[in-house]
Amino acid sequence: MSRIGNKVITLPAGVEITNNDNVVTVKGPKGELTREFNKNIEIKVEGNEVTLHRPNDSKENKTIHGTSRANLNNMVVGVSEGFKKELEMHGVGYRAQLQGTKLVLSVGKSHQDEVEAPEGITFEVPSATSIVVSGINKEVVGQTAAYIRSLRSPEPYKGKGIRYVGEYVRRKEGKTGK
Repeated sequence: MSRIGNKVITLPAGVEITNNDNVVTVKGPKGELTREFNKNIEIKVEGNEVTLHRPNDSKENKTIHGTSRANLNNMVVGVSEGFKKELEMHGVGYRAQLQGTKLVLSVGKSHQDEVEAPEGITFEVPSATSIVVSGINKEVVGQTAAYIRSLRSPEPYKGKGIRYVGEYVRRKEGKTGK
């Protein structure tokens, strides 16, 4: 029994869902998202509530039930509120700039890294050492933020690098000299 899969999704005001052969389109104030779901999952829209049902308790159906519900809920939250990931940079000379839709990062390399914003993603640079990635698709926001972090992930000795806001970097002790 999937506890997540059995939860009812309540639609906020201004959000519409259409279902055509398990190709679900969610429209809201921030935009529109479309996704194809597994054919074994039955999606019912009744008023402002959406429920997902599986035909039987086979292992395949159990595994996809909760995931489908979570994905559909993320679509609803995305078009109504949106998602954002905040990153911070630690290190001497590390800074971020916005040039049009491109994010230009100086992170201690011989060159500057340029990150082009994927479709539906916006970058904000509130200060020279902080970056905000926002959009309506949770997966793309997370992947873009993870890519930016991977350009200079935090190292354990001095803590330099790009990290998520609130991320704890476990510090190591350096070599001991004799």
